[in-house]
Amino acid sequence: MNWGIAAKPKIPEYFPREKESRKVREFKRREEEILASSLLLFKTHGEDKITVEVIADSVGIGKGTIYKHFKSKSDIYLRLLENYELDLRALLDTEDFSDPESIWRSYFGFRMGDPEQAILFARLEEKLVKDGQFHDVIKMIHDIRSANMEILANLVDKRIDSGKLEQVPAYFHLSASWALVHGALALHQSDYFRNYIEDQEAFFEFLLQIGMRMGNRGQSGHGSDRLIEDDAKADD
Repeated sequence: MNWGIAAKPKIPEYFPREKESRKVREFKRREEEILASSLLLFKTHGEDKITVEVIADSVGIGKGTIYKHFKSKSDIYLRLLENYELDLRALLDTEDFSDPESIWRSYFGFRMGDPEQAILFARLEEKLVKDGQFHDVIKMIHDIRSANMEILANLVDKRIDSGKLEQVPAYFHLSASWALVHGALALHQSDYFRNYIEDQEAFFEFLLQIGMRMGNRGQSGHGSDRLIEDDAKADD
């Protein structure tokens, strides 16, 4: 019998994992705070005027803590862009594909609901691509975007097959939608048109309705010509 040394209590194995889990949760929470503050600062003041130190001050942490999460301000840009595409993916994954109007309204609402953010992200992506140092991460972001576009393309194909949309390649419809959104964002950037369009909320709702009807069968004649050709081939 060992009287000299007290037996050590057996600590359940889940304690270290629980402690680590809390630490991970805290790390992620702080990271989200950094991203949220960065996004607000970039939208309000422009990304070029915001330093890592300004971001740290806005979160209430030291500058060094930022670098525990992100290597540079460009790394923050990349994460914001990635999150944007992932948020759209989450939206598309939760939509009811039996209701095309609902998903188009959600898509246009997502892209046009926060014009400043969409304009910012387009600008950040252009900067990062021109920088040339982030090929792998940019490719990953584009891969997520391509997966999102594939979901939308499948919906477009179903609507083409049902006779709702012009019989042109799905990417025609998607690219036209993209062009409409970016045109709307360009108007939002213009000092002249911001003053010219008195009721901006009603105008963007008007654009939303156009976007939902854009590409419907019979609007261009393109699909009608193709239908005639297809019918002729079927007769042969």
